[in-house]
Parts: sequence; structure tokens; C-alpha cells
Amino acid sequence: MTLYIAREGSKLWRKVCMETSVELQLLLEKWKLLLAGLIFQYIHGLAARGVHYLHRPGPALQDLGYMVLPELGKERGYISESLFTVIFLSFVLWTFHPFIYHSKRFYTVLLWRRVLAFLVASQVLRIITFYSTQLPGPNYHCREGSELARLPRPESVFEVLLINFPHGVIYGCGDLIFSSHMIFALVFVRTYQKYGSKRFVKLLAWLLAIIQSVLIIASRKHYTVDVVVAWYTVNLVVFFVDKKLPEMPDRTGGSPPVLPLSVKDKDSRAKEENHKLLNGNSGETADWRQRPQLNGMHVENGNHVHSEAMLNGT
Repeated sequence: MTLYIAREGSKLWRKVCMETSVELQLLLEKWKLLLAGLIFQYIHGLAARGVHYLHRPGPALQDLGYMVLPELGKERGYISESLFTVIFLSFVLWTFHPFIYHSKRFYTVLLWRRVLAFLVASQVLRIITFYSTQLPGPNYHCREGSELARLPRPESVFEVLLINFPHGVIYGCGDLIFSSHMIFALVFVRTYQKYGSKRFVKLLAWLLAIIQSVLIIASRKHYTVDVVVAWYTVNLVVFFVDKKLPEMPDRTGGSPPVLPLSVKDKDSRAKEENHKLLNGNSGETADWRQRPQLNGMHVENGNHVHSEAMLNGT
């Protein structure tokens, strides 16, 4: 039993090392785009912090969702955040599963490159929208009488740039249309819908996204319009941005990696390509033509009629 565990552990370690080597090579090539996407997450937080200075508390707007859904209350507001944490962590762990499991359908670096592209495009639209019109926040700390509803004028630019993380992010006001939580949730669900393999998990992911929407409204963290706009905006953004991005290679069928694992593998693949060229075989199925055989010799299609005439003595 100990020998079996040691052997399997050695296999797992070799696989982790191999995947790490491949992903590091991809990271060295794509790091600029990934870094830009991560930096924009800070810019998005900075924009949300900035609009809080413009927020003016007032009576909550008339909302159909508030009429239908009972209010969870301030003491149960953690339920919505807890579900979002489960969705977020589950997706992050799934994106790294090719390092361990053999069912590797994608490269982690390339997947996060797409995810960040979806997030950035959606967040740009969100920033434009909530700066266009500031609505009175429906959350408890954004209502009239709360000390957090209005931010005092900043004493220095560093106070704004530091965005009081994470307190300033959790207790922000004014960044309403549309919901940032739903941006992340829908981008994650759409990504798993395309690159995930478990049908049950896909159905569960969409169900959790719906439950997350209901909990956000019931917690009074957003108006119903914030959630509704997020549903069709994020889905449209993902649809159109995905069309513009180059498709990722599918690794399920044992296709060769995007980057060679070592110099030896690179030389092996080069020798294989040279062998195909020397034998007149480019490997493309579209280049094959049916060649009829006459007396043990292959004849091109264009000479087939002439050869038959010679055999018939005409």
C-alpha cells in the first residue's frame, strides 16, 4: 500500500512539474495582457471608491424586486457574500485543475487571459454607467443617517488611491448600475459553460447565479435594475468579446501542446515535420486526392484517361 501511494505521488508530482513548465512558458509570453487585466481590477476599485464621494443618500427608489422579495435584514447580509465567495473560490480552483487531473481541456494562463478580457470589458461599461447617474444607495450603510453614506472630502490623494481596502470596497455606495458581483458570477459561469466538462456542474452553476441574483436584491445591496442589466449586458459582452479572441486549443484529444515541453520535444517535432515533407506528405487531409492504380503504378487524376487509352491501344 505504501509503495502504491509513493508511486502515485511520484506520478502526480511529475505531472505538476510538467504543467508548471508549460504554463510558465505561456506566462512569459502573455504576461503583459494578464498584468493589464489585473491592474484594471485596481482601477475599477478606484472608480468605485471615487463615486462614493459623489453619493448623496436619499429615500430608496420604488423597486419591484423589493415588493416581491422579503428583506433579509442587516444581520443576514452575509448570506449573499458567502455564496459569492463559494462561486469565486470554486471557479479559481477549477481553473488550476489541469495541474492535477488528466482531463485537461485548456491552458490555465490562456483561460485567465480570456476571463480578464471579459471582466475588463464589462467593468468599463459599469464605470461609465454608474458615473453617468448617481442613485441613492439602498444598502443599510448607504441610507440617510449612516456615517458611511457620505465620505468626507479626502485630505490627500493617497487617501483616494489606497481606496481603504477592503473596508472601502465592502462598504461602498453609489456604484450601483450594474452589479459587480453579477459580473464576476456570470463571467465565471459562462466560462465554465464553454470549457467545463460536467453537465451537472453547468446546471448547478446557472442555478447558483440565479440564487445569487435573488440574494443580492433581498439583501438590499442593489436595486433589481442593477441585477437585470448585469444579466443581459455581461452575457452580450462575453458573446461578442469571445468572437474577437483567438480560440484556445482543445487539449482533450491529446493534441500537441502550444509550446514544446523541452528542447528534445522541439527537435522531435521538427524531425517529424521534415520526415513528412521528404515523403511528400504534408499531413493535411485536404491535400489528398484519389489516385487510381494501374498495373501496380499510381496515376494522377489528370492522366487517368490518357493511360486508359494507351492500354486499349487507341
